[in-house]
Amino acid sequence: MRFLKKNNVKKTIIVLSDLHLGAGVFVDGRYNCLEDFYYDEELVELLNYYSSGDYSNREVELIINGDFLDFLSVPYVQYFDDQFWSESASIEKLKLILEAHSEVFSAIDEFISKKNKKLVYILGNHDSELTLPKVKDCFFSVFNSDNISSLELIDSQASIYLPHPSICLQHGHDNDHANKIDKINCLLRDSAGELYLSPSWGSYFVTRVINKFKQERNYINEVKPVKRFVINGLIYDTLFTLRFIIASFIYFIMVRFIYYFKISKSLDSIKQSVMDELSLFKDGEEEASEFLENNPEVNILISGHTHLAHLKSFPNGNVLINTGTWTKTYNLGFEGRQEAVNLTYGKIDIITDRNSRERVSPNLYVWQGIRTKPFVDFN
Repeated sequence: MRFLKKNNVKKTIIVLSDLHLGAGVFVDGRYNCLEDFYYDEELVELLNYYSSGDYSNREVELIINGDFLDFLSVPYVQYFDDQFWSESASIEKLKLILEAHSEVFSAIDEFISKKNKKLVYILGNHDSELTLPKVKDCFFSVFNSDNISSLELIDSQASIYLPHPSICLQHGHDNDHANKIDKINCLLRDSAGELYLSPSWGSYFVTRVINKFKQERNYINEVKPVKRFVINGLIYDTLFTLRFIIASFIYFIMVRFIYYFKISKSLDSIKQSVMDELSLFKDGEEEASEFLENNPEVNILISGHTHLAHLKSFPNGNVLINTGTWTKTYNLGFEGRQEAVNLTYGKIDIITDRNSRERVSPNLYVWQGIRTKPFVDFN
């Protein structure tokens, strides 16, 4: 009897973004309110799941689409002001992250050691310090030298990655004026020869404003969208919200408005520049539609950055996916899911059908885990 030829999954692509691994829940015996990642075990499970069982012999490409490590939430180093961005300070921050989440990096090492498994790490705005050569070398030193060929780091000089001709990935911070990094001039040396990263002004805002207020309200960077966070804050937590708004306003005036006032000659150009800077965390749909229109060979665009998981199909067959985050996110919008945490990730299967034609099947999933445990950490 002749059996019909079944569809064959040629390759699976797993996409994660915005996990924000920091210095750990405790640093030097003290609670760390800046740590945002509490799902080490679940991430280890996911890595093991997609490298065993039905996936043992299948080609699996794991893509981390930015903000995997959060250098901005690791102030526990003996450096001050702009020294925070030096190569030596960044190495110390990286070592704290690696130690705090050692099980995750061991699981990554095991994942890339297996047959037909690959990891691609695209840098975002919170982990751009991996652009510094010695920091990058320190990161790679964690993994077995035999596995390095299966690990690719795409630094701040690149803005997009195509794992397949029809699939494009970008973290998304390049569409955000506050977090866009100057890719040409992002590395600088001081008079002593020390190499530094020149971050976006949004990164400075996180370290100098957000982190300070987060010590009082650790959810301050977790509520989306920002406008509704401010409105609700003014109603229910008036004094704190007013202090935050005033501090943010003063910071912006000092760092950006005065800068534009110096380089611009017309009030209209200053106004437009300021409006562009303040358009934080746009949904990206307009930019995505424009990108897909200008790149007809691409019909699946995957991003992160906003922390709001989203999947949208357009009438012409194009697909836009935002893989969300594994950190707490409180969505005050009427649209989308409202839960505090969703372990969301993208899964794209490259399928060869019975007529040897290739098609791409994109999905957005929530990782539920495979453990059975009678209790979970409160955080």
